Amino acid sequence: MNPAAHSDQLQLEVRKLDDALHGGALPLPAFRSALQSAHETQRQCFSAGAAAEELLQQRAALLDELLTRAWRLHSPSAQAALVAVGGYGRAELHPGSDIDLLILTGAPAFDASAGQQAIERFIHFLWDIGLHVGHSVRSVAECAEQAAQDVVIFTTLMEARLLTGPAQLFEAMRAALAPERLWPAREFFQAKLEEQARRHHKYHDTAYNLEPNIKDGPGGLRDIQTITWVAFRHFGSAHLRDLAAHGFLTESELRLLSEGQNFLWRIRYALHLLAGRREDRLLFDYQRALAAQFGYLDTPRQLAVEQFMQRYYRTVMELGRLNEMLLQLFEETIPHAGESAEITPLNKRFHIRNDVIEAAHPNVFQHTPFALLEIFVLLAQRPHLKGVRAATIRLIRDHRHLIDDAFRADLRCRALFMELLREKRGIAHELRRMHRYGVLGAYIPEFGQIEGQMQHDLFHVYTVDEHTLFLVRNLRRFALPEFAHELPLCSEIFQQLPKPELLYLAGLFHDIAKGRGGDHSELGAEDAAQFCLRHGLSAVDAHLVAWMVKHHLILSRTAQREDISDPRVINTFAARIGDGIRLDYLYLLTVADIRATNPTLWTSWKGALLTELYLATRRALARGLDNPLAQTERIEETRREVGQLLIQSGVNETALENLWREVGADYFLRYAADEIAWHSAAILGAAAAESPLLLIRPSARGTEIFVYTKARDHLFATVTGTLDQMALSIVDARIVSAKNGYTLDTYIVLEETGAITHGVPRLSEIARTLEQALRQNAPPAAVTRRARRQVKHFATKTEVSFSADSGNQRTLLEVVSADRPGLLSCIARAFTECSVRLQNAKIATLGARAEDVFFITDNANKPLSDALCAQLRAAILRHLADSVEAMRTEK
Repeated sequence: MNPAAHSDQLQLEVRKLDDALHGGALPLPAFRSALQSAHETQRQCFSAGAAAEELLQQRAALLDELLTRAWRLHSPSAQAALVAVGGYGRAELHPGSDIDLLILTGAPAFDASAGQQAIERFIHFLWDIGLHVGHSVRSVAECAEQAAQDVVIFTTLMEARLLTGPAQLFEAMRAALAPERLWPAREFFQAKLEEQARRHHKYHDTAYNLEPNIKDGPGGLRDIQTITWVAFRHFGSAHLRDLAAHGFLTESELRLLSEGQNFLWRIRYALHLLAGRREDRLLFDYQRALAAQFGYLDTPRQLAVEQFMQRYYRTVMELGRLNEMLLQLFEETIPHAGESAEITPLNKRFHIRNDVIEAAHPNVFQHTPFALLEIFVLLAQRPHLKGVRAATIRLIRDHRHLIDDAFRADLRCRALFMELLREKRGIAHELRRMHRYGVLGAYIPEFGQIEGQMQHDLFHVYTVDEHTLFLVRNLRRFALPEFAHELPLCSEIFQQLPKPELLYLAGLFHDIAKGRGGDHSELGAEDAAQFCLRHGLSAVDAHLVAWMVKHHLILSRTAQREDISDPRVINTFAARIGDGIRLDYLYLLTVADIRATNPTLWTSWKGALLTELYLATRRALARGLDNPLAQTERIEETRREVGQLLIQSGVNETALENLWREVGADYFLRYAADEIAWHSAAILGAAAAESPLLLIRPSARGTEIFVYTKARDHLFATVTGTLDQMALSIVDARIVSAKNGYTLDTYIVLEETGAITHGVPRLSEIARTLEQALRQNAPPAAVTRRARRQVKHFATKTEVSFSADSGNQRTLLEVVSADRPGLLSCIARAFTECSVRLQNAKIATLGARAEDVFFITDNANKPLSDALCAQLRAAILRHLADSVEAMRTEK
C-alpha cells in the first residue's frame, strides 16, 4: 500500500467512525473498532515496506482525529484545551507509545470544578478503547511553575501541539515558556548536556551492550532528540533540515542523521509490533526475528542476527559521533557566544583556542595528512585540554579518506602512532577518541572490520571493538598510581615491564581477527607481527606481541580447566610460557581481557585462581625448567608449614599425625597450608559424633564451605542441589576421601552477582540450610529455581567427553551444556548412579554455556573403564534431558 493509499485508508476509518456515531452506535465499541482497524492497516503497510517516518506521522494524525472527537463527545469545559505533548507532540507515535496529553485549563481552580469529572470520563474512555494515556491537568501558571523547576517537564511542553480548545489559552502557555522567561538557550543547553551525560552513564557510557536500548542508550533516538531540542531553543526550529540551513549541519551529515533516525525508527516500530506493547530494548527475544524481518541471512562466517546487530551498532556509533560534534558546536555557539578567544600556537598545524585544540587552517589535513594522527598525540601530551573544537572534528571526519595505504606507509604516521602508545598519560582516552572520529579503524583496517561486530552469546556483552578498547583502558589503569589499589599485584608487575607499548599492541590485536573464520588467535598473531615490523619494532619485540596474541587464552584456560594444585600441571604450563617476562605480559593481558569481557565475569574466584597460577608458574620458572618441583617435595613442604601453624597453637601432635594418616598424601597437594590448618583444628576440636562438621568462611577466592562427614550416596548431589537452590554459584569443588570412611569436601561459592556479602544473616542461612539437608540423608530434591530469561534464546548442545589424567590415575570428564539451575545436581546424581567418585571439579559458566571439568575415579579409586565411561555419559545425558523436561512441564 503506497503512502497516499494508506492515508486514505485511515481517513476512511475516521469517516466510518463518524457514520457509526451519527447512526446511533455506542461510542466505546465504535472507537475501539476504528482504532483496531487502523492499527491493522498500519501493520500491513509496515510489513509491505512503508517508511516508518510516514507511519508515525499518519498514526499521530489519526489519533488527532479520534481524540478530538472523544473530547467533544465528553463535553469538557470550553475553558480547557487538549494539547499533545512529548513524542505525540512531535507527531512521532509508534504502535506501543504512550499518548502524552496536557489538559490546559484557564485557572488552577478548574481542578475542583465540574469540568474535572468530564475530564476523568474522557481519560477513562481513552483507556477503555485501548490507548495508553499519560496525562496532566494544569493551568498556564502551573505549567510555567513546574517547567521552571524541571527541564524534563519543560522539554515535554516545548513540543506541545494544540489539538482542540481555545487557541488563546495555548498561546498563553507558549508565551509563558518563552526563552526570555524560562530556560534561556544557554541554561537549557547546559541542562540537556548534563541530562544526556547521566543517561549515557546509566548504560555504562556505551551503546554496545548485548540488549541495547534504542531510545535512551548512547547514539539512540534520544541523542537525536537532544540535538533537535537544543536547536529549537536556540533557533526556534525543531527540524534537522533547518540545522543545515543555519550552517550547523552539512548535507552529508544531515543525510547520515536522517538515515540513522529512520533506521532506528523502523527497528522501534517493529519492536512494538513484535512485543505487542511499548518495548525499546533490543532483547534477545526479538533480535533473531528482527534480523529475518530486515532480510538478513546466515552465512558461514556470520549469523544473520550478528549482521543485523552489527549494522545497528555501526549506526548508533555514527549517530553518537555526530551527536558529540554537534553538541560541541552548540557549546561553542551558545554558552561561549561572544567570549574572547585566547589562542596559543602549538605548531604550524594546530593551536589551542581557550581550552580546546583547533586546526590552524581549514586545509591542514589536506596539506599534511599525518596531522590526522598528530592531533591525538598532542592531546595525550596535554591532558588539561577539554577536547577538540567542533570545526576540527568535522575536518577530521571529512578527511578520513586520506588514510590510505600511502598514509599507512608514511614513516611519520607510523612514528606518531607509536609515540602515542609510549605516552605517559592519555593513551586509552585518545585511542577511544580516534575510534569515535573514525580514525582508528581507518589506520588499522583490520580494526575497522570488527567495529560494531557482536557475538551472539551471553558471554561477550560488548562488541569486539568496544571490548578491545575496554581492555586497553584496563591495561592503562595498571600503569597509573591512582588505581594501584584496585589490583596491587597487576600494578606492581606493570611497573617492571620493559616496554609497556608491546602490551598495548597485544591488547589492540588480541581479538582483531574475530569473524574471519579460522582461529582468531593465530590470524590475529600474524596481523600483529606484520603491524609491529612495519612500525619499526625489532623482530624480538614483534615476536613477543604476536606470541601474546596467539596465546592470550592459555592462562585463563589452564587456571579454570586444569588442576593447578598438581605440580606436574604447573611444570608443563611453565614450559609453555618459557620465561618470566612472557609470564608477566600474559598475566596482565589476561586479567585486563577478562575484566573487559563482561562486567560480571571478573570475580574474586577468578582473580585468586589466576594469581595462584601466576605465582606458582613464577616459582617454577625461578627454580628452573630442568629442576621441577616434585609432588613429594610439595607435600612435605606443606606438611611442615601446617605443622608449625598448629603445634604452636597447642594442637596435640599425635592426634594431628593420626588425622593426616587417614586423609592421605593427596590432601596436601589439593589444599593450601592455611586451609589444612583450618580443617584440622576444627576436626580435632569437634566431639566424635555422627553429625557432619560444617565450616564456612570468606576467602580471597569467594566463600569456602567445608564439609567433614561420613561418605554416603547422594552427598555431592545433596550439597550442590542445596546450594544451587539458594542461588549460589559453585565455582570449585574438591573431594578427598579419607581411609576412615569420612570425606573432606570443599566448595567455593559466589552469589550470582559476585562475592557473597559476608554478613552473619546470609552465612547463617547457608549453614542452617546445608545442615538440614545433610541431616536428612535422602536423595536431593530437584532444583526448582528458574533459569535466566536470556538463556532460552541460546541452544547449546550437550557434549560429554572423557580423557586420561594418567599422572594422577584419574579420568578427566568435561561436560558442555546450556547453563541452567540444577545442572551440577543432575551430574552429581549420575555420579551416584554409576558409583563414580568425584575428586575435583572446575566449574565455568560462560554466559549461557556451562563448561565444567570433573576429575573422577571409579569406586576403587582407579580411572574409569571404557564401559563405565559409556554408562556415565548415558546417565548424564538422561538426567539433563529429564531436568529440561521437568522445567518445561512446570512452566
